[in-house]
Amino acid sequence: MPLRPGVPLRLAVLGAGGRGSDAYGRWVRAHPDRARIVGVADPAPARLDALAGTTAARYPDWRGLVADLDHLRPDAVLIALPDALHVEAAAAVAEAGLPMLLEKPAAPTLTGLTDLARVVRRTGARVAVGHVLRFAPFWRAVRAVVASGTLGDLATIEVRENIGFWHFAHSFVRGNWRNAAESSPMVLAKTCHDLDLIRWLAGAAPQAVSSQGSLLHFRPENAPAGAPGRCTDGCPAAASCPFHAPRYYVDALRDVTSHPVAMLGDDLSPAGRIAALRRGPYGRCVYRCDNDVADHQQTLLRFASGLTATLTASAFTAENTRHLAITGTRGQLHGHMGSGEIRVDLFSPSGRLPETLLAPGTGVEVVSSGGAGPLGYPAWTLVARAETAAADHRGHAGGDDGLMDAFCRAVADGSVGTGELSYATALDSHLMAFAAEESRTGGGVVDFPAWARTALGSAGPAGSSRPGAPA
Repeated sequence: MPLRPGVPLRLAVLGAGGRGSDAYGRWVRAHPDRARIVGVADPAPARLDALAGTTAARYPDWRGLVADLDHLRPDAVLIALPDALHVEAAAAVAEAGLPMLLEKPAAPTLTGLTDLARVVRRTGARVAVGHVLRFAPFWRAVRAVVASGTLGDLATIEVRENIGFWHFAHSFVRGNWRNAAESSPMVLAKTCHDLDLIRWLAGAAPQAVSSQGSLLHFRPENAPAGAPGRCTDGCPAAASCPFHAPRYYVDALRDVTSHPVAMLGDDLSPAGRIAALRRGPYGRCVYRCDNDVADHQQTLLRFASGLTATLTASAFTAENTRHLAITGTRGQLHGHMGSGEIRVDLFSPSGRLPETLLAPGTGVEVVSSGGAGPLGYPAWTLVARAETAAADHRGHAGGDDGLMDAFCRAVADGSVGTGELSYATALDSHLMAFAAEESRTGGGVVDFPAWARTALGSAGPAGSSRPGAPA
């Protein structure tokens, strides 16, 4: 049933870390007329107090909050717990019958994904997964061009996930997603966003998936001579090493207290940061960690329409953003997510951009237009960028705010679990990631439809959780 208009939604938050507090909680604080937090669960007292404020109930464990849902009476639940807890928590909320926003990945393992799919099917759970980039103005503009048919039949999609050498070291060498057994493969933890975008733009699941990559650089044999276990222990390569921890956390990010610096702890003074690097995971030498996830990977996807798509992810980039190139039978599109710039070239003299692309509220502006190439074909340079993107240290180009806006609207009108906010829109991209990792580690090309049917078993296909459902 739709909720009463003008009454702020009541939200419960499981996990007050970077996503629960900095992303989703920040949006709630900025929109008190739209939503308010009535309960927070987190084992860290400082994080718990910071997000709960003076009005929300506090719980040191997420299970306690779920057990108290009847008392809290939330309209929806935000799940931003560590990846390993996603399936158990989502299943508990599903059993309680409440709509939820589940941070990606929905499940860190294929078994967990199958278990969750089974729960969704049985309970009819209303689940939205945190694929935030679909809601960034840049990607919505790209989608509008593709969906309009302006580019003709799609031939190729190329997405480059430039992880950024400092970001990879933080999250995938020293941080929570460094070890596949403890978290998930890099292709899921990092690039499930990109696979979701490819799936969204293609309008269908792939027929075949193949992937290659490895852990090339962050290995003990590549450590500089004499490098200690920690950057703070007098490393002889400190001046030249790109990954020297104090240069990043203490010097370069001296004015930042949110993500990623917040991961160091509560004391973010210069002395507190150094102390955290001396004792915590983020001060470790990148060549002497227990990491095993790939630091570069390329995935090729083939679709029934004849479209092929490639996804390249690399730790070894100066930028932390995404590049996009799409070719179609009647035009091409190039994009740079960081700047928000989109270049559209149409081959026909009568080619036009879709009218909806430049409608008020889309965040899209025309920078230049005119004839291009030897035939003078029509071309446009556009910019699509959210107002909040410049201060977004998470690299999501305003998508966090867009997702929260869309989720709260869906909760208010009772539509969570449908369209872009349904679990089905995320299921394919997660399966694509697991198929890519199977190809990378085992070799060969994965027949995706057959593989997905086997992987899901009795969990699918059925109704809205059917893999391959339109997005």
